[in-house]
Amino acid sequence: MKYINTPDFSHKQGDRIGVLVTNLGTPEAPTKSALKTYLKEFLSDPRVVEVPRLLWWMILNGVILNIRPKRSAAAYASVWTDEGSPLMAITKKQQAALATRCQEKYGENVVVEFAMRYGHPAIADVIDGMLAQGVRKLVVVPLYPQYCASTTASTFDAVAADFTQRRWMPELRFVTHYHDNAEYIEALAKSVRAHWQTHGQADLLLMSFHGIPKRYLTLGDPYYCECHKTSRLLAQALNLQPDQYMTTFQSRFGREEWLQPYTDATMKGLPAKGVKSVQVMCPGFSADCLETIEEIGEENRDYFMEAGGENFEYIPALNDQPAHMDMLFNLIHTQLHGWDEAISDDNGLRESLAKAKGAQQ
Repeated sequence: MKYINTPDFSHKQGDRIGVLVTNLGTPEAPTKSALKTYLKEFLSDPRVVEVPRLLWWMILNGVILNIRPKRSAAAYASVWTDEGSPLMAITKKQQAALATRCQEKYGENVVVEFAMRYGHPAIADVIDGMLAQGVRKLVVVPLYPQYCASTTASTFDAVAADFTQRRWMPELRFVTHYHDNAEYIEALAKSVRAHWQTHGQADLLLMSFHGIPKRYLTLGDPYYCECHKTSRLLAQALNLQPDQYMTTFQSRFGREEWLQPYTDATMKGLPAKGVKSVQVMCPGFSADCLETIEEIGEENRDYFMEAGGENFEYIPALNDQPAHMDMLFNLIHTQLHGWDEAISDDNGLRESLAKAKGAQQ
């Protein structure tokens, strides 16, 4: 096997700490060809679709990639911005905000970058660039508050796959979830309170999370439970009664049963139950994207209003709000415990260099 080497190593270069934040990914453009490339990589991941590989290959390449890219491209085009996809634009802002906070705390010895699990910038490429900058200790922070094998574990797979090819791999710390982190819950609550202050409180606060097949839950994935814990803690922070909030799951795909209740079906049924105004937030999404802006803010809004609803409001994701960035920085700071004390200062680097030269004589 041919390994990725580190030919430019020098004792004159101090070791640095790397912080890699990741998200799901986005197509390069809102076009059919770009969506086909993106969806092929995404839907080929066995963590995402747990179906026998040969059967799924035929379904994916024979059916899905011939139908879905055109439809998805139209949806992406409706949310595309001058900066690209909303997810890409927001993730860049999140990375910049975290880099600023880390620089203020640690100086230039901590490198903060971002990568996407699917598409670009790819995890392997970003790790390669970080190691070239002298990163020898790496913290990976997938921006998924609730653990799920389809997202969090898939990110670990990509990091681990890269490490198997390296001659010199860094020390690794990996954040698997933060669904019940007190600062995360308070950041969500603060966002809701600010929305209420401007728009008033609706009949119902609906918390919509991305769905997964119910089969994954029965096989042991904790995602469903972590979503409900987030909802419960947020409801407590907002002093909501059980009839004032609800947890649902969106974005189901295929014919098998997914986690319920489904967001779209719920929207269609709420007005008949007397709920005339609803506010929706998506606590599992760290940045607004197609699934929040178009699927929730447009598609599900139409379901609710057409069924007799009178007022629908989407409360944006936490994005790069200061409270969100402070929470993520504090999460990173905790992960760096012990490592931050070992960052080479100028004196330590000179001493290390002198010892290295002495050993070579």
